[in-house]
Amino acid sequence: MTNRLNWLVNEKFKEMQALNLTRRSFGALALGALPASMLLAGCDNPVADMGSKGTLRAGVRADVVGFGYLNEDTGNYYGLEIDLVNDLVARLGYGDVEFVTVLPENRKEMLLDGQIDLIAACYSIADTRLENFDFSPAYYDDRVIAVVQNSSLIEKIDDMRGLTFGTMSGANTAPLLSIKLYEIGFSDGEARALGANNDDVQFDTWHLLQFPSYEELSDALEDGTVDAMVLDGAIAQTYMDDKRHVIDGFVVAEQSFGIATQKDSELSAPVAEAVQAMLDDGTIAALQDKWD
Repeated sequence: MTNRLNWLVNEKFKEMQALNLTRRSFGALALGALPASMLLAGCDNPVADMGSKGTLRAGVRADVVGFGYLNEDTGNYYGLEIDLVNDLVARLGYGDVEFVTVLPENRKEMLLDGQIDLIAACYSIADTRLENFDFSPAYYDDRVIAVVQNSSLIEKIDDMRGLTFGTMSGANTAPLLSIKLYEIGFSDGEARALGANNDDVQFDTWHLLQFPSYEELSDALEDGTVDAMVLDGAIAQTYMDDKRHVIDGFVVAEQSFGIATQKDSELSAPVAEAVQAMLDDGTIAALQDKWD
């Protein structure tokens, strides 16, 4: 049990500590969306009356096609979350928006330190994150999945026994994967060997490698360094081709993306109200159709 907790409780997974997980209570994380309790009534829209407030700094992804992607030639961002933030800025009465690229390993600290005003970066709503942040109602539902090369002949999760899973460093994917494999009886969850920064962990029936970027994770799958890459389904779309497939019937976790703001900040309620309004008036549904 000590080994299991040691590899999870490190600098990259500090937000997991509050769960105080034990071998017998390694339950799945609650990743459901928050209840949308703040609705805008009729034509009296308090959000729209806030007036111009200067520039809103939004932390977004630059490498997830369809959600947040930076065209380095033009300097412009594209995707569902970019359009969502642009609409949000207008509804909140800001004069402009500054998109700031964030990564899984730095987005939490950037928001806590005030370098950005909010996160709209495939950031899942989780109980552990609610200790530090407020979240808007969910604007996208997703699953954490496992992708393999067709040439591997891996079709089901049992085919991965003795093989290597790859995840993205700084995300919560690795702890979720460990929990899932323990719950389904694939592994006893005990870490046998820990590499530097817990980026290389050996378990009884599987091996974990973590990578600093999704591109490097995808390359590792292609060259055989890992046998499966585990990541959000939304992000996986960027790296799928006709030589890859998803392991059928294996879902690591269900999750929902929301916009995160600092806990109890003045921005939290207006953001939640604006996102709920976009859900109610069909704006978010239209954006999902546009970028699917």
